[in-house]
Order: sequence, then structure tokens, then C-alpha cells
Amino acid sequence: MLEIADLVAGYGAIRALDGVSISVPQGSIVALFGSNGAGKTTLMHTIAGLMHPSSGTITFAGAAIGNEPAHKIFARGIALVPQGRQLFPEMSVRENLELGGLSALPAAEIGIRIEDILAIFPRLRERIDQRAAGLSGGEQQMLATGRALMSKPRLLLLDEPTTGLAPLVVAEIARILQGLKDSGQTILIVEQNTRMALELADYVYVMRVGRIVHDAPASALRGNADVFNSYFS
Repeated sequence: MLEIADLVAGYGAIRALDGVSISVPQGSIVALFGSNGAGKTTLMHTIAGLMHPSSGTITFAGAAIGNEPAHKIFARGIALVPQGRQLFPEMSVRENLELGGLSALPAAEIGIRIEDILAIFPRLRERIDQRAAGLSGGEQQMLATGRALMSKPRLLLLDEPTTGLAPLVVAEIARILQGLKDSGQTILIVEQNTRMALELADYVYVMRVGRIVHDAPASALRGNADVFNSYFS
């Protein structure tokens, strides 16, 4: 579904991505690991059209999208859940969800889609008229993910979805992501919780200083800490 080849992007003279190539097959979860500053968020932003590559290609469902603006990439079916969630804090849960579907769905379908999202995230139904600022961290992450899912994306980009969350909430997020995968949702996830991501993922890439330095099926790394840790050495 998503094919990235020899991607180069950066900020001025700084190359944040230096020849990155990855593949995300339809219906899979692909995990992207790496330390802070490795270029993971830059890659997510470049896929979503928030910045553009200086060279290399991004192909989504057979179409080259590397130089398209963010709104056109969104219309093609790519939705980003950014690091830090970036909700509208003074708006209610319902209003945040409505905004997620506003430019993607006919007005008559927005309410129906909200019901779909509340079925995935039952806790949000209990908070539907509460301000986003009053939600817990886990609830805010659910809302940010639900807002992205409002557009019925073909590819969901998740940037550090469990950062700062308690273990029980991380487990709940993992359960929800597994349910999305089971329903056919394609996901590219950047995640520091390697154990959780390895359980969910089909394939893994490891980034270091703007480059992919290792890649392997997730099944080859589960329960093999020595092999996995060697990827970061």
C-alpha cells in the first residue's frame, strides 16, 4: 500500500532523512523504532505531507504523493495521529470527532461515523460532552485516534501513541489497535514501548540518524531480547 524509496528530507542544511526506504503492506501493522532524533517523526510528517522530500519517492496505492499538499494526501486516505495528540482542548469530545470527519464525510454521515468510533472507544461515549482538556492522558489519546479514524483512512499513522500513559492504559490502547488490525486497518506506528509494538506488528524497521539500519519480521524479534537489542547497538 505504502512504498517509500531513497527518501531524503530535512530542515535547511540538516538531513533528517537520509535515503529512507520502507514498505507498509495493506492490512498490516508496521512498527518504526529508534532513539530520539532518529528521524521517525520527520518521516511521519513527510508521509502526511506536512513537509516535502528533497529527493526519493513516496507511493501510496500506486500514486506518487511525495510532492502533494497535506490536504490532498489526507483526501487519498492517510490520517496522522501526531505526537502530543494536538486536540482542540476547549472543544468537547463530540466536537473534536466532528472536526475529524468534517472535510472527509458528507454531513449526514458524520453522526453515524461518530457512533462507529464510540463503539471502538466506549470510554469516549461516557465523556462525549466533556471538554477534551478534562480528559485523562489515555482518553485524550483515544480521542486523537478516534478523530483520525473519523475520515475512514486507508492508512493510519500513529506517532508515539502510548507516551506517558500508565501500563493499564497502554494495554487498553494495544487491545484497541489489535482490534483495528483485525478489522483490516493498515497502520504505521512509531513507538518507544517496543514490547507492546512487537506484539502488534507484522514487520519492524529501526532508524538511526535518519537512516534505516535494520529491518525484520516482528516474529523474529519477539522473545529474543539479545537479537533485538543488537539492532540498537
